[in-house]
Amino acid sequence: MNRMQGKRVLITGASSGIGAATASRLAAAGADLALWARRRDRLETLATDLSAAHDTALLVACVDVRDREKVAEAAARLLEADWVPDVLINNAGLAAGFSTIQEGDLEDWDRMIDTNVKGLLFVTRSFLPAMIERGRGHVVNMGSTAGYQVYPKGNVYNASKFAVRALTEGTNLDVAGTPLRVSSINPGFVQTEFATVRFHGDEPKARAVYDGFEPLTGEDVANVIYFVLNAPEHVNVADLLLLPTAQRNVYVVHREDGR
Repeated sequence: MNRMQGKRVLITGASSGIGAATASRLAAAGADLALWARRRDRLETLATDLSAAHDTALLVACVDVRDREKVAEAAARLLEADWVPDVLINNAGLAAGFSTIQEGDLEDWDRMIDTNVKGLLFVTRSFLPAMIERGRGHVVNMGSTAGYQVYPKGNVYNASKFAVRALTEGTNLDVAGTPLRVSSINPGFVQTEFATVRFHGDEPKARAVYDGFEPLTGEDVANVIYFVLNAPEHVNVADLLLLPTAQRNVYVVHREDGR
């Protein structure tokens, strides 16, 4: 059964990777989409492709979730048009840098905390009251295995994803007594632009992250998000850990080269 037909879905960080794959999966299911991201050209290309392939309503906006005022303005435009999301997917997130605390780059820290934690809060705060007032809705926060186990040089990224888990649990408690659902999807290795961003554009270093095993794809994660969203309304998948078969936790990954 497809329960997503005609549902309104807002996806942040929608221009690439998991966000773009999720937009494609939900458009195929007949959902109407509002897509937010920083890169307007990619957003518009994605919207053009989805419109050509699917009979779905699409809204796009260039929104950096770190900018509290821009988030509030973009949210207000949707709410004033009576566009309240049935589903809010807080997908925007990143890792920046890979270093010890004592050698950490403060700008990298700001990017991660402002995007992964504060951005999620800004977007959720903008829409959750309207979703509660209307009496239905589903919030999905993109977490990570990094929110379960700390690994060397992951420090601030780990902290940001532990925060996502805590905020998901806290939001679930805050909406108790309402029909709203709140879920956290926590992937392991997914081959997207993630590693390229983390290593500041160093492509060989980024590719090496996925050497010797088959990682998840954005489409794999999108299919799991669809499964969670498509569950009956009395079912809330509060916390889901998703790994490629070669990976068993943040430390144990079987690589064909024996590393």
